[in-house]
Amino acid sequence: MTELINLSLLDILPHSLRGDDSVVAAAKAIDKELQGITEMVQRLSIFKHSDQWTNDETNELAWQFHVDFYDPSLPLPQRRELVRNAIKWHRQKGTPVAVEELVVTLFGDGKVEEWFEYGGQPHHFRVVTNNPGVTAERAQDFIDAVDSVKRASAKLERVIINQTESMQIMYAAVLHMGEKMTVEMVR
Repeated sequence: MTELINLSLLDILPHSLRGDDSVVAAAKAIDKELQGITEMVQRLSIFKHSDQWTNDETNELAWQFHVDFYDPSLPLPQRRELVRNAIKWHRQKGTPVAVEELVVTLFGDGKVEEWFEYGGQPHHFRVVTNNPGVTAERAQDFIDAVDSVKRASAKLERVIINQTESMQIMYAAVLHMGEKMTVEMVR
């Protein structure tokens, strides 16, 4: 696939015009200008430079792109990620993928399980996470975030927090083999 920056007007000219020297010369002359403009337009993309957004720029873009769950107190990299994904999440709104991506962005880890995957009630789902940061203090933030992208008919049944601890386990076994002898004294 040819990228726009590398496209030449000669590539899209009809065969009937490629034999005309004045048309070919004009196409070559216009190519340099069009490629220069294309390069300038690519530099205008705000998302290409999202890692350089300031605090105020990120807040303003969040308002502009209507980021459903946006908290200015979140760390700047996390807020940038929310803004970067806003358009995609608006397109996917109401799907388990949108819920899962938002949970991963905000809380670092999470998986959405639909009711039919775990035998729950119809139209319910649950979120499974390994992040111990999803505590009672942040529970309302978590619920608000999920509510902002889930479909209206879906109900969050529960949030399951899996906790894995690493510990040293020791075990032992004893095997005793022998015969039982009964000795009686006879007189």
